[in-house]
Amino acid sequence: MASNPFSRRTFCATGAAGFLSAAMNPRFSFLRSTEKNSPSIDVVAIDRARILRAADRYLRESPVTITAFAAARSAGGKHDYFSEGDYWWPDPANPGGPYIQRDGHSNPDNFNDHRLALIRLSVQMPALSAAWILTKNQPYAALAAKHLQAWFLDESTRMNPNLEYAQAIHGRSTGRGIGIIDTLHLVEVARAATLLEGSPALTNAVRDGVKQWFSAYLRWMTTSPHGIEEREAKNNHGTCWVLQVAEFARFIGNADLTSFCRSRFKSVLVPNQIAENGSFPEELRRTKPYGYCLFNLDALAAACHVLSTPDDNLWFFELPGGRGIRKAVEYMFPFIRDKKSWPFPPDVQYFDQWPVRQPSLLFAGLAYLRPEYLDLWRKLDPDPTEKEIIRNFPIRQPVLWVT
Repeated sequence: MASNPFSRRTFCATGAAGFLSAAMNPRFSFLRSTEKNSPSIDVVAIDRARILRAADRYLRESPVTITAFAAARSAGGKHDYFSEGDYWWPDPANPGGPYIQRDGHSNPDNFNDHRLALIRLSVQMPALSAAWILTKNQPYAALAAKHLQAWFLDESTRMNPNLEYAQAIHGRSTGRGIGIIDTLHLVEVARAATLLEGSPALTNAVRDGVKQWFSAYLRWMTTSPHGIEEREAKNNHGTCWVLQVAEFARFIGNADLTSFCRSRFKSVLVPNQIAENGSFPEELRRTKPYGYCLFNLDALAAACHVLSTPDDNLWFFELPGGRGIRKAVEYMFPFIRDKKSWPFPPDVQYFDQWPVRQPSLLFAGLAYLRPEYLDLWRKLDPDPTEKEIIRNFPIRQPVLWVT
């Protein structure tokens, strides 16, 4: 790693506030390999073969958007994203009536095709973008740009910039605020789109159109009843709202929303979600406490990475008594390293599939100069195959975030 990897060209190409924070803050000495006792990690070397192997496979697949899947139970139209609440099931005592909840148990018969299409986008487009960054081979960038055009611009295939009909419940609701968590998978798409701007494959028309879509979606997220409801959620949903708004605002250059998210991280997320010992009480009370704690920690860490600046470094923000993201990472790290030490009941589903290569370990390992975090991150699985784990693992291409 070069002693000064943040050239003007590199920084302008990325537009990442987290990179600026790292380059200017003396605490981020891991970026200067000449300093003694500073942990370093070559994410490009670690992931290069993995990225190219996946991207070469995706070159053989065309974009597929939500318009390819009719949603018969949706109250919306062809271009409206639709999903159904995971934990809602038919009532045995009233077949055909309103669904009832079974927390933690996903109903496999609920409509899931739009979510799977969105996840497919979030897997393929960032991998193609990462492959272009590593090789500058234009076919990767060209197909990544086609994904963006299909999802956000083309009149016949685009998705409307709202989630009015997400996480619906049969017989109860045509859509709910908590459905906004489904677009967490657009966070890495927005990150990849920024870096793709250096490629001639991303024309000005496509770039501007994609940014207009995210601008419209941000307006909906921040002003609609569903968006406000999700913003006020006390658990991982509130965290994921902040992460989405922060990254989408960074992508389109909305400084006001970025500042709002930075303030909300300090005034709402940390005080309301992190206990004195660093745990997440709202996640621990669920039927999947281990998976939910990992998920919330990843979202908080990613928000830290997006929002931190030299003058306002959220990695080192603490309330009186020490509550902050550092304590949350320290609390969860032993249980990621050794799941057998988890002192709470196991998750009712998918407990055996966790942990995977949690991005919180990478981000925190670099921020706090903790080589044990980075070593563990390297050892964990970067490509889980279980659909439920993939759904709760939205940052899969770290070269887009820290290289």
